[in-house]
Amino acid sequence: MRVAIPTNNPGGLLADRSDHFGHCDLFTVVEFDEQKSVKEVTTIANGGHEAGGCLVPVQLLHDAAVEAIIVGGMGARPLRGFADVGITVYFADSGTMKSVGDVVDGFTTNRLPVMHADQVCKGSGNCQH
Repeated sequence: MRVAIPTNNPGGLLADRSDHFGHCDLFTVVEFDEQKSVKEVTTIANGGHEAGGCLVPVQLLHDAAVEAIIVGGMGARPLRGFADVGITVYFADSGTMKSVGDVVDGFTTNRLPVMHADQVCKGSGNCQH
């Protein structure tokens, strides 16, 4: 399984995760084997939020064969976009899971819930997406 995590430069397991997935520097992509052990870690540069808005990462990650993304929040439009291309969105609290490694640990121990439409950011400015 290939999982993307919005990340600040330089990416990787020790990097800080990004608070805003649409504006992140890059995505750290972690590939897991069947036992949820880390098999490979790579990075993908983000395509930019302005050229197509919040759906740019959706297409970018879909093209990279990513199957899930783990975020601290997102709006309704990208959540629908990820669902449309078959990418599962998981929620990981950015206050308690600060690094990519923290997020990976949460994922491998089944502590991350799937994000639902009632959890999306409503544009109030205080969301961590």
